[in-house]
Amino acid sequence: MADHYAQPREDSGPTQTPAIRWHEPPEGPVVVLLDQTRLPAEEVELVCTDAPALVEAIRTLAVRGAPLLGIAGAYGVALAAVRGFDVEEAAQALAGARPTAVNLAVGVRRARAAHRAVLSAGGDEAAAAAAALAAARALHREDAEASSRMARHGLALLDELLPGGSHRVLTHCNTGALVSGGEGTAFAVALAAHRAGQLRRLWVDETRPLLQGARLTAYEAARSGMAYTLLTDNAAGSLFAAGEVDAVLIGADRIAADGSVANKVGSYPLAVLARYHHVPFVVVAPVTTIDPDTPDGASIEVEQRAGHEVTEIAAPQVPGAGAEPGGGIPVAPLGTQAYNPAFDVTPPELITAIVTEEGVVSPVTAEALAELCDLSRQVTI
Repeated sequence: MADHYAQPREDSGPTQTPAIRWHEPPEGPVVVLLDQTRLPAEEVELVCTDAPALVEAIRTLAVRGAPLLGIAGAYGVALAAVRGFDVEEAAQALAGARPTAVNLAVGVRRARAAHRAVLSAGGDEAAAAAAALAAARALHREDAEASSRMARHGLALLDELLPGGSHRVLTHCNTGALVSGGEGTAFAVALAAHRAGQLRRLWVDETRPLLQGARLTAYEAARSGMAYTLLTDNAAGSLFAAGEVDAVLIGADRIAADGSVANKVGSYPLAVLARYHHVPFVVVAPVTTIDPDTPDGASIEVEQRAGHEVTEIAAPQVPGAGAEPGGGIPVAPLGTQAYNPAFDVTPPELITAIVTEEGVVSPVTAEALAELCDLSRQVTI
């Protein structure tokens, strides 16, 4: 395993450093990531020269977000193939790096299938590696296109649900360009509303325990010139009670066949609050996030993360991804056990609509999702 850090880039306007890119320096191809563990303090690129380095980056959240994990998985398979490593071993390690986000496995399978197809047809390793890379690049392009289409569909839905504009939108975790080949999922909808002059306020949950809202969504909102306010997760209830939320927009890491949605922990309580206060609760995710092989929410494997993420607060500007436990500031007595699921599951009856690049599903039912997936496959073919 090998990785290193490139020099930080100057901070200028909207995010210039891509969340992920394939690079071919003289010493050999690499996958370059914007290290999200270092934001918002600095933009630093993490250079992965092999699949194990990319697996570590995924596990430590240097790269994160369902759509981007799919792209990273595909590039990881291509990296192993181009550099002459064991592709099957790399694919297995990458697909298992985080269990809940279905896009990761989808991206890995797509690049691996392209690689296998060439070998099965009698092609050599070089041609197979080129096919894997082409598949990864195609997935990257498609995700950017999907992001734009989701933003259009989402904005149209907001206009339908909330006539007159001036939306006050609450979001959770991070769903912008940092999780996508384009401008994101839920955040892309809010950004489209902002550009249309229809976003009055973006309410940003800090998103405990790793603060993806405070560190990442606020960072993207600020750089996009959006009107935003950061709040602690447990302040959301008072915000609803005050009538200050018009809609909730979140992303998804896996959508079961029945419409149950796994997303960053803290999403389900927002859905309950939204239902009680008669506020639309909208999920924005690409069709690849829908997993027909997972029948319902109870079947979704929820990633359990290390307790130190709860019992410690990360020290500012800890160098590098994967800092060892104990490097943070303790906020609980030594030996405290912590419950730290990375995700929770929202049942379909609490979801107003699911927005995808292929259209909007509302009400959310197994039949409607299956029809949407069939339509997507027909379009792809």
